[in-house]
Amino acid sequence: MTPDPPNNGRQRVPISVEELGSLVLAADERIRPFVLETPLEPVSDLFPGTGASVFFKREDLQQTGSFKLRGATNKILSLDTSETAKGVIAASNGNHGLGVAAAAKRAGIAAEVYVSAHVSPTKAQRIEQLGACLQRVGVDPLDAELAARAAAEKSRKIFISPYNDLAVMAGQGTIGVELERRATKLDAVFVAVGGGGLIGGIGAYLQWVSPQTEIVGCWPENSPVLYESIKTGCIVRYPERPTLSESTAGGLEPGSITLEVARRVIDRSLLVTEEEILEAMRRVRHAKGWLMEGAAGVAVAAFLKTADRYKGKTAAIVICGGNVSSEVQKLI
Repeated sequence: MTPDPPNNGRQRVPISVEELGSLVLAADERIRPFVLETPLEPVSDLFPGTGASVFFKREDLQQTGSFKLRGATNKILSLDTSETAKGVIAASNGNHGLGVAAAAKRAGIAAEVYVSAHVSPTKAQRIEQLGACLQRVGVDPLDAELAARAAAEKSRKIFISPYNDLAVMAGQGTIGVELERRATKLDAVFVAVGGGGLIGGIGAYLQWVSPQTEIVGCWPENSPVLYESIKTGCIVRYPERPTLSESTAGGLEPGSITLEVARRVIDRSLLVTEEEILEAMRRVRHAKGWLMEGAAGVAVAAFLKTADRYKGKTAAIVICGGNVSSEVQKLI
């Protein structure tokens, strides 16, 4: 495990949770006409004997099958005409690429999406079907991300990071606005963590308006980069192994603003095994018939691991996406 050198940051980290919370509120107003307010589904029957009231936040029902549409839409709607005229560049092995491609298509602007060798053929095809130009670079998602950033700087196009961007993070945080609006009492929210944009946005907003709500960060044991970075205090390169949680896999860009935001807002951190992720995915599919991707399985598995703690309490689990590859579908 080795630390990455600082890059002096490209954006200022908010000086307070309230500041980021206000950005989330502004994002909610901006994207509301274009992004589905997903249901908060009661699922306590999935967890008998726990004595907890449990809800799924169904981002798998979002228009692109993932929460990523929120951040991409907020970022693109935040740009001025001189910026959108050049088109945008993103890096993603799937859900963020789908979100950027869909948001760009709706706005009538060009989009270029960099992917790594690990991209699912199905997701790559869907990104192209939405009109984005696909560029394949490197093996690790971080390779594609750094290449996309470099291409954007060279062409002077706007780069839309999957997580290292305040507008993207604020867009993802609109899930927190919907949770607070729908749930009269919320003791805990379970969120799978990759780059940290999702938990950063949700956590900042809820910490601002509902400080009693516990924010639980959930990681696969095979890909705990931000978890290890929070422990160390700086972004590190950490050995990764294959994981069902494809959407949270990969390293972090040096200097990412999400490290400090995640450090501030996460109250508890949990790691889960691949076996626990698979069992969670199977439990939901067999009981409800719902396909959820591995990253969502991470959050469900984390709740199962610690459910006794929430007897008599209310917990929400963010089902961050439902874009499941045919290979993984065979397993569940």
